[in-house]
Amino acid sequence: MCSLPVPREPLRRVAVTGGTHGNEMSGVYLAQHWLQAPAELQRLSFSAVPVLANPAATAACCRYVDHDLNRAFTSSFLNSRPTPDDPYEVTRARELNQLLGPKASGRAFDFVLDLHNTTANMGTCLIAKSSHEVFAMHLCRHLQLQYPELSCQVFLCQRSGEESYNLDSVAKNGLALELGPQPQGVLRADIFSRMRTLVATVLDFIELFNQGTAFPAFEMEAYRPVGVVDFPCTDAGNLAGTVHPQLQDRDFQPLQPGAPIFQMFSGEDLLYDEESTVYPVFINEAAYYEKGIAFVQTEKFTFTVPAMPVLNPVPSPTS
Repeated sequence: MCSLPVPREPLRRVAVTGGTHGNEMSGVYLAQHWLQAPAELQRLSFSAVPVLANPAATAACCRYVDHDLNRAFTSSFLNSRPTPDDPYEVTRARELNQLLGPKASGRAFDFVLDLHNTTANMGTCLIAKSSHEVFAMHLCRHLQLQYPELSCQVFLCQRSGEESYNLDSVAKNGLALELGPQPQGVLRADIFSRMRTLVATVLDFIELFNQGTAFPAFEMEAYRPVGVVDFPCTDAGNLAGTVHPQLQDRDFQPLQPGAPIFQMFSGEDLLYDEESTVYPVFINEAAYYEKGIAFVQTEKFTFTVPAMPVLNPVPSPTS
């Protein structure tokens, strides 16, 4: 059951961030476009601010320069004393925290939408921190209803007791769009267009909320992480096999005990030997090789999302 407070005032301060990872090109080019032509982000009751989150990584067309920016928004990084030796992304996280936060403060932005691509076959994935984020859950439901052909699976990335660390956590409310498959450093027109359409629908939803639309309670199905699986490796640390063809591209599909998960270079199959069925995501994600993750294990569950309060319709900021 969702339990965190929901917004009771219109959401006025909204940001759309792209290029948190500098080689995820849909968000990079959308952010760069909107910085030059922001009219697309305007609604009657608010205007969203476009932000290019990681300019240095974007210029180098790499995921990050020194440290993964989307893992840098923890209290230890944000609140520590700056030094000349700090990784670039830690410094940039503090700058973004000042721009969009400060995190966990009343002065933080009302909502941040962060744009990502994945090389995995995740389709249209909506990433929130937990089921307790009522506004984000209603937004996810709205996207699912608007685009049933996209599935729009909901992945809740934060484990119980874990501190939030991603960029949108600096705001009072947030969501990440994770669209794929798209290779790193490549811009695909279909995924670019899909992301652009989804961003417009997110902003439309915020406008509906601001104008007093009723959003009743509902049941939500989502996925949450329960573990990770590394690639099989040799004693020297080199790959000894790769993701099995029967697992490849089957993100969000059930993985049953005894099913093959890796095809070893020696020729045999390595089987999934745990007792419970899981739902792998980020299967063979290129960015996760360095993290020792061949795929993330998730469980599927259902929970109740309560109704949101109905606001009084608000005039536009200029009226």
